[in-house]
Amino acid sequence: MAGAAEVSNLLLKEGARGRGSLVAGPVRVVWEAVMQAAVDVAVRAYEDLSPVQRERVLEESVNVPAQARSALVDVLRRARDFAGAARLLEAQGADADAAALHEQAGALMLAAEAWLRAGDIARASAAFERAGALERALELYRALDARESMAQCLTRLQRPLEAAEVYHALGYAHAELEALRGVPPEHPRRREAVLRMCALLDEQGESWRALVLLADARQESSVAREDEVLKAEHLRLLRHLDLSGASQALVSASAVASVEAPPPVAERTSPAPDGYEYLKAIPIFAELALEDLKDLFRMAHQVVIPADTTVLEKGAQGTGLLVLLEGSVDVASGPGPDARLLNTLGPGTWLGEISLILDGPTSAHVRSCSSVRALRVTRADFQHYLATHEAAALRIYRLFTHNLAERVRALSA
Repeated sequence: MAGAAEVSNLLLKEGARGRGSLVAGPVRVVWEAVMQAAVDVAVRAYEDLSPVQRERVLEESVNVPAQARSALVDVLRRARDFAGAARLLEAQGADADAAALHEQAGALMLAAEAWLRAGDIARASAAFERAGALERALELYRALDARESMAQCLTRLQRPLEAAEVYHALGYAHAELEALRGVPPEHPRRREAVLRMCALLDEQGESWRALVLLADARQESSVAREDEVLKAEHLRLLRHLDLSGASQALVSASAVASVEAPPPVAERTSPAPDGYEYLKAIPIFAELALEDLKDLFRMAHQVVIPADTTVLEKGAQGTGLLVLLEGSVDVASGPGPDARLLNTLGPGTWLGEISLILDGPTSAHVRSCSSVRALRVTRADFQHYLATHEAAALRIYRLFTHNLAERVRALSA
């Protein structure tokens, strides 16, 4: 590396040629420390500069050898001037390194553009989404065929029917239903959305909810009340629920109000749980706003695990959250026959919430006692959720920290 005096003289000459005031005082101290590889001194000197002086250091970096610029990048990183370090790296064509630093600086649009120049489309699309540039993110997600991310963007863009179509193609019935709920009454395809929601609810064994939804939809306007397709579906549901008297009243009077009231809750067949209420009950999600919780629910996948199958292996890396909807699992101290049974968990319980946030090994061995239906949120999906829902992330981290502290306190008592 060139000597400190040589570089300082070069910078002084450039200043004398009309580039502004001479590089001297605190700015010169930074350069001399950089050239002498006195990194700690350079960092402290740089931190003590005013914003104008720091800008001058960046401007003058074009006049020093490449090795000195690289050393300056390290100084700026340590001084936490991530934006300045990113600028220097971009000038050198190191777009991927610059993008990561732009993210640390919170400059998500600059990060997205840098990732794009670096050819990392996946990280560019995620950065655009986090920055709120949803149309650009959607375009890149389409190019990647990242359909789950496409659906999430479409939902945030208030394009629920398109989101529902993507969820339907993925086979995520619960997410499709939630997306369709976002179609407003005045939408020209409202009837299509209502019929599809009724079909989904009916398939899930929730025909009463489908009937109430349809009755409400027919009250939204005079056009809906007279819609023959909606009326036919209304009749089908009434007959399916063995409400022959009500269906006859509907046929004879074209009435809606007379057949809206469902039987008492105690008389209805309980539908299979979709997991929303269970997800809502998990302590680290206790402060999530409605739309944030809905977004998290749409991100979850329903899975079926056969009986006598290892669900979580002790010592393996945690993969995310599992919420039990049907069936039961045994939690043991290990996989062997001599392992101690710690607990047996059933519907409404959950496993692996710590692995959503902390990357570490699983502390117990979990095996299914019967066939299990569950809701899964992977660690990767959850990290994306946190990155795109900043207010929700703050609430989750606060509750996670509180709950973790309570566990430590209980163990220490």
